[in-house]
Amino acid sequence: MKDLLLITPPFTQLNTPYPATAYIKGFLNTKNISSYQVDLGIDVILELFSQKGIQKVFDKKIDLQNTSENSQRIFALREEYLKTIDQVIPFLQGKTPTLARQICSMNFLPEASRFNQLDDMEFAFGNMGLQDKAKHLATLYLEDISDYIVENIDSDFGFSRYAERLGKSANSFDELYSKLSGEHTFIDEFTLKILQEKIETTQPKLVCFSVPFPGNLYSGFRCAQFIKKNYPHIKIAMGGGFPNTELRDVKDQRVFEFFDFITLDDGEVPLELLYENICHPKQNEESQYKRTFLIENQEVVYKNNSKKHDYKQADIGTPDYTDLKLDQYISVIEIANPMHSLWSDGRWNKLTMAHGCYWGKCTFCDISLDYIKIYEPISAKILVDRMEELIKTTGETGFHFVDEAAPPALMREVALEILRRNLVVTWWTNIRFEKSFTRDLCYLLKLSGCVAVSGGLEVASDRLLKLIEKGVSVEQVAKVTRNFTEAGIMVHAYLMYGYPTQTVQETVDSLEMVRQLFEMGILQSGFWHQFAMTAHSPVGMSPDDFGVVPIEQEILFANNDIDFKDKTGIDHNKFSFGLKKSLFNYMHGVNFELPLQEWFDFKIPRTTIHPDYIHDCLLEDGQFSFKGNSKVIFLTKNVIAENRVKNKKKYSGTYTQLTFHLKTNIVKVELEQDKAEWLMNILDENSIENQKKPTVQQLKTQFEENFDDFELFWFSKPMQQLKDNGVILSL
Repeated sequence: MKDLLLITPPFTQLNTPYPATAYIKGFLNTKNISSYQVDLGIDVILELFSQKGIQKVFDKKIDLQNTSENSQRIFALREEYLKTIDQVIPFLQGKTPTLARQICSMNFLPEASRFNQLDDMEFAFGNMGLQDKAKHLATLYLEDISDYIVENIDSDFGFSRYAERLGKSANSFDELYSKLSGEHTFIDEFTLKILQEKIETTQPKLVCFSVPFPGNLYSGFRCAQFIKKNYPHIKIAMGGGFPNTELRDVKDQRVFEFFDFITLDDGEVPLELLYENICHPKQNEESQYKRTFLIENQEVVYKNNSKKHDYKQADIGTPDYTDLKLDQYISVIEIANPMHSLWSDGRWNKLTMAHGCYWGKCTFCDISLDYIKIYEPISAKILVDRMEELIKTTGETGFHFVDEAAPPALMREVALEILRRNLVVTWWTNIRFEKSFTRDLCYLLKLSGCVAVSGGLEVASDRLLKLIEKGVSVEQVAKVTRNFTEAGIMVHAYLMYGYPTQTVQETVDSLEMVRQLFEMGILQSGFWHQFAMTAHSPVGMSPDDFGVVPIEQEILFANNDIDFKDKTGIDHNKFSFGLKKSLFNYMHGVNFELPLQEWFDFKIPRTTIHPDYIHDCLLEDGQFSFKGNSKVIFLTKNVIAENRVKNKKKYSGTYTQLTFHLKTNIVKVELEQDKAEWLMNILDENSIENQKKPTVQQLKTQFEENFDDFELFWFSKPMQQLKDNGVILSL
């Protein structure tokens, strides 16, 4: 028996659990509140994509005469699917790597329409290797089956979403309520069977659904409906990203036929109070609630009568992934791009460096809501403690920091803490393209295990970036992406089109900027999305300031995405296909030479961007600038000093050769003996283990106690060689 059952309804990710329930369970542990968590999404996928599950798919009666040729082919090959499915899933779970050779033989998996794109991608597999190629082929195989299910059995199915359209911009509850009043879907049958087993096993007093996205909403309601009908004594709550952004104005009483409580924003205190009210009710005292909707006297009321403060990030505990089937998640690779595959390939422990966003100004973002507005970083020491704890409990050394934007200064301290502890980890995160990401900082991050970053370039136009209040320019983005790429860190850019007042010319010029970034090799991956106006963003709250007219609707259920008319009258939808098709090509390193017009089936203006714009942005080099307050880090102990004598006409005398043994190369420099001794002493005094780092100004002061002109020494050829090879970093 457990007090709380924490559920993520289908579907989010196939390769790793969505972290919300693990965060909550970690907090509940600090309060000695017993809980059990389940990711229904992976449970349903594993039941569905098994021999028994696929047999159920093919047992469903369909009208073969009136279905597509693709479905007819899949049905005709059903025995091949039944034969191979229980081989493919363990392979994607990492349990049978030798199957890769069979899969890559191209005569093992049945192939339907998804495999038609293979000819276009064959060139990309050379970058990815046998295992990744096999994962990609196995992914296409699963997508073929998915296409068959969507066309013939359950049109709402998707690997990372279910019935998403019912949750998107659903100002009224009517359509979702109608669907819930109807028959169970094919996927519901799998979901509810597993849910029943979990409830019978755990016998909880309170079931908490974490609903992060619109694609989890229908399943969350369907599960809640099942519990209400069959276990009426159990209380049910909903929290997570969807209610936090969409259900802040919920008024429809019918919602509470399914849920007893809906909580907003950080869930720790609201859940703690619900637990006390349900499991330890106090007689003759008013129940305390934090940011919670419930029904009282047949009306929806919002209760926030508790004076209990939210917990500091340092006090909420380490995320706990216990109960989740970590060894059964499946890695899939949808397209052959190493950076793009990070979201769906590999098991990542998810952590947060800082609550909220340190920038908090972007006009398209929900900056009025707590999850963005309240910025609170965690100390590097606590963060790396949590990393070590998660490595012990999960056995995984991969980390995805799911920040709105990880702060550069904290990333630096985390990297140093990882290096100090000699941890071997692999990590990636979301950033802003800050000028703080210098060449040296990027190199340090790489040494600590950072393999990739993703950040918002949004509209690659300096006028619109100012309007968005992004705080960056295209030139700055180019320099930062260059610094990351040269350090060996992959870069993904979030791209936007259709921002208010954006002209057709700016859309075309934005695409040209993106083309050049990819052609220069300083951007490895990207994704275009069309601007959506949200109720909690500056654009949504002051639409007149941005030249848009909102289409007003009565809000009884969800309120986030707002329909609007752009005063420019431009139909931005028509750019969608061309932008995405061109980006797909650029991500695979091809067709940079094609005119932009080739991507569109309607007339577009020529770009006004010079073809060498990004190239020219990268020419300026500030490596000889002197910043006295920069911290200096010395990253090697493996140095051998050897005194030598030079006998040449122009110069004779003693000197010291310093040999630095780096991981992948050897660096040799020659210095005058006394300056070499000084540098060796500095290296000894300021090893990576030393918490306190000297500034360049402090080094200058020390140096000039014995020698002249520190700048001449600091920018000399030998010292430059050490900086270029990452022996000395200035941050």
